[in-house]
Amino acid sequence: MMLARLTVVAGIAATVLVALAALAAPAQEADPLELRIEVYGFAGFHVLTNRTRVAASGDRYTIATDLDTRGIASVFVDLTSHSEVHGRLVKDGVRPAGYHAEVRRNGTDRNYRIDYRADGSVASDQTPPVAALQSAAAADQMRGTVDQLTAFYLLERQLVQRGTCALVVPVFDGLSRYNLRFTNAGSETLSPEGRQHFSGPTQACYVKREDVDGFPTDQASGTYKRGKIWYARLGGDKGDKMAPVRMEFDTEFGSVQGYLGELRGAGLNLRFID
Repeated sequence: MMLARLTVVAGIAATVLVALAALAAPAQEADPLELRIEVYGFAGFHVLTNRTRVAASGDRYTIATDLDTRGIASVFVDLTSHSEVHGRLVKDGVRPAGYHAEVRRNGTDRNYRIDYRADGSVASDQTPPVAALQSAAAADQMRGTVDQLTAFYLLERQLVQRGTCALVVPVFDGLSRYNLRFTNAGSETLSPEGRQHFSGPTQACYVKREDVDGFPTDQASGTYKRGKIWYARLGGDKGDKMAPVRMEFDTEFGSVQGYLGELRGAGLNLRFID
């Protein structure tokens, strides 16, 4: 049971929490933003560290995320991964150009690559290959999707620009096809909790994952179905950096929490977990 629980936590981090660190950096931002998010699982075990780097300059953006298991989790699940996307910032949103991910879990390597074409179609390959993704029906369902990092980047840019969580994003992560449905959860003032000493006003968003039939899922890791994310505007009252400072996801084994531990760049040097 402990192994199953920890693989679910790793799956959540690999498919969601890595994306939550994508800050809504303005288009002219040249100084990269770097975040560290710590993930805690069942009985308060420290199970994962997520480090994300966001760079935006002109109409271009890049998001890169590295994660690895920590503490007792590494005894059961030895997980490291690197995910990266690059694309363009446009008036009506964000358009990815290319995404790739390399994942090593318990000595087994998996690689995913996605290319986004101008006509909205998506080309992808996986190592090892997945036959179910090679059909015409699968290709049609992938059309118009974005990667998981860009999905949360879209949300956070919208929060800065419009102040609302209401958004549905079609996602293809290289293996699974799903929609991320975000809804408003209201304003909340957070107090220090556990190891994190962040306090202040936040805007909370609910997120729900809606899987599309006919696509495989990562059965070795499991995933989440719903969660809640607390975003704070950092850098003062007029700060233009909307960051996820706290998050919680429900799994079949219980609740998993993530906390922003550190943020650096664009004139900020903030530390919330020592």
